[in-house]
Amino acid sequence: MSGWTTIWVLFVAVCIGAIVWNTAPKGPNQELIRWSVALGLACCYMMWACVYLAQLHPLIQPKRSDVRFFD
Repeated sequence: MSGWTTIWVLFVAVCIGAIVWNTAPKGPNQELIRWSVALGLACCYMMWACVYLAQLHPLIQPKRSDVRFFD
């Protein structure tokens, strides 16, 4: 796994957003549907990217509990 996965998922999210933006049903709620989908995709992507990158590069290294250190 690498950081490039976040770029690929961003590309997929942008493509899905563009498809929905262009195919939203005509009517009085067309802009509401467009912006709701765009905002939903953006929020889901940001949450996923933060969690994925936090697992990929943790700030704190895990410590083994089965190793005894002698001072």
